[in-house]
Amino acid sequence: MQRIAFLRSVDIQRADPYIHGIAPALARLGAEARLFHTHGDCGPDLFPGTSERLEPAATPDEFVERVRAWGADAAVAISLPDENALRDAVVKSKLEALGIRTVMTPLAATRVLCDKWETKRALDAHGLTTPPAVLVDSDLLNDRALPVPAYPDAVRLAAQDLGYPLMAKPLWDSTSMGIEFIPDPAALDRHLAAPPAAHAVLEKCVNGRLCSVDIVGADGHYTVMPLIWTGTAGGPPAFTFEDLRYVDPARGADFRPTAQRLVDLCTALGVEGSVNVDMIYADGAYHVLEINPRIGGATTLSIAAGGLNTFAALLDILTGTWPTRSSAPAERFAIECLTANPTPALLAELRARIDLVTCHDLIIDGHNHGGILTFTVNPGDEHRVVKELTELYEQTGFIAAPRLDKIRRLLTPAGR
Repeated sequence: MQRIAFLRSVDIQRADPYIHGIAPALARLGAEARLFHTHGDCGPDLFPGTSERLEPAATPDEFVERVRAWGADAAVAISLPDENALRDAVVKSKLEALGIRTVMTPLAATRVLCDKWETKRALDAHGLTTPPAVLVDSDLLNDRALPVPAYPDAVRLAAQDLGYPLMAKPLWDSTSMGIEFIPDPAALDRHLAAPPAAHAVLEKCVNGRLCSVDIVGADGHYTVMPLIWTGTAGGPPAFTFEDLRYVDPARGADFRPTAQRLVDLCTALGVEGSVNVDMIYADGAYHVLEINPRIGGATTLSIAAGGLNTFAALLDILTGTWPTRSSAPAERFAIECLTANPTPALLAELRARIDLVTCHDLIIDGHNHGGILTFTVNPGDEHRVVKELTELYEQTGFIAAPRLDKIRRLLTPAGR
């Protein structure tokens, strides 16, 4: 392989610093890489190769044309969210028909995992716990198909059987977009009176702890990355970055049976690359909400905790050397949180005090939410890190006090 194309949607900054982990493999191969991306800017400080910008609405054929024009003989997909994963799966089909090997979950499996209802059916078939739900057909609610006057009442009765509260989730959307909390029958009546344009899954709302996990691999060989805790569930959808996102090496031992079933499902689907699984931990069980056929929004945190560089692993899959690494169970904390003003001086101070992995602006739908910090803490170093962060907070106020308190309680609970 001489030229490897990387397909990307969101800013490559969100893959920093681990995207640079592909550089040694590129050197061993004597290959060059080019990032074909639709958002953000990219220079040699952000990606170990060249870059080429496409329009956000670029079609699969446009991607194929640009990749071929560059002369790529292989490709790797690292896009998100799900609509871009589907695009990359189509690109994979078209490129491989032209003899250009592409690392991405095949289109048939990607379609299953982009569709929340089909995902639920696959989860049920593999013995995984998933909240009970019913598929709601927007065509019937909006009189776009065969008239079925009784359909709204059928939905109401199905909701009654599921039990309130409920969540209405667009069938194909992701990253919590378009989710509506339905606490009672009156709220469902309002929902049905202004029916959504797209099909939805009406799902029983589960109270518990939100968590996620990345699974990386191909051909039946998969590594389950560390379990990441991302907030609480049980009410209206919330902006999870307001809470801590973290890996705690003391938690998650009971996740192994669920992890094995997820690996079995990935094997059956023929997953190739990385998938991200969203779950709620409640009543001693992991309730799987969805499986995103792509890297996740917390992949950097996952790599920081577990030590396996997902981006380097994707190159191993491409070159046929996977599996060559093993990901040991998480042996250190990894924490991600927002900071209001990540100035160069502040970042330099943080690097001097803690193991700062990265910090970048968190921009979602054009809105800047501030800087997102990622750092790790080795066992035995918890009290020192809390002391350093507290001192820096008192000097600069770089983090909200409630977030600092959560970090303190995570790292130094009673008895630790």
